[in-house]
Formats: sequence, C-alpha cells, structure tokens
Amino acid sequence: MPLIQIDLDRELYERAGDQLGKGVHQAQLDTLDIPGDDLFQVFTPRPEGELRFDRTFGGVDRQQLVLLRVTMVHMYSVATKRRFFEAVADRFAEAGVRREDILIAVTENGFEDWYAGS
Repeated sequence: MPLIQIDLDRELYERAGDQLGKGVHQAQLDTLDIPGDDLFQVFTPRPEGELRFDRTFGGVDRQQLVLLRVTMVHMYSVATKRRFFEAVADRFAEAGVRREDILIAVTENGFEDWYAGS
C-alpha cells in the first residue's frame, strides 16, 4: 500500500493533476504489482516560489520541481524501484513534465507500521 505525496506548482496541478495521478497509479500497477484499488495519493499544489531547489544540482537542468514522496513497505528490490522510477518519469512525460524536473524519494517501513481501517 504505497502512499504517494506529490508537491508541485499549482498551475501544473490545475493543468495536469488528474493525468499525473493516473500516471503514477499506472506506474505502481505496472511495476510494484499492487491491486487496482490500492490508490492513496495526496497532492499539494504550491504557489509560485514556494518550491525551492537548485536548478543545476548534479549537472541536471531543472525548470521546475515535481516532488514525489513515496512511503511503502520494505519489500521491493532496487531493480523494481528503479523500474517504478522510470515508469513514473515516462507517464509524467506524457503529461508534459520533463524527466529532469522530477524528484522521487522513497521511505520504507514494515507492514506493522500501517493501519488502513481494519
């Protein structure tokens, strides 16, 4: 049950938020083998200037920042997580988000750290 939190510019959210949400969910379905009804996303649209980042960190040319924080159970291999990252970048590109503008951070924990209503 990954929890997806996405911080992004308000304009991008208004223009493509639904497509981005569907894209990250499809990336999860394709790479993490989650059930179709496993959908937990929190979008935080930010006003201009609220997302601060170095536009050239690591030699990458960033024009904006789309930050995904993924909290999930520690059960996926490094290769699986990398496939997930690539799938997200591919889906976001379909919505007009450059790969260079995406930052994904994963936090892992155990099954015992989750409560989902039962």
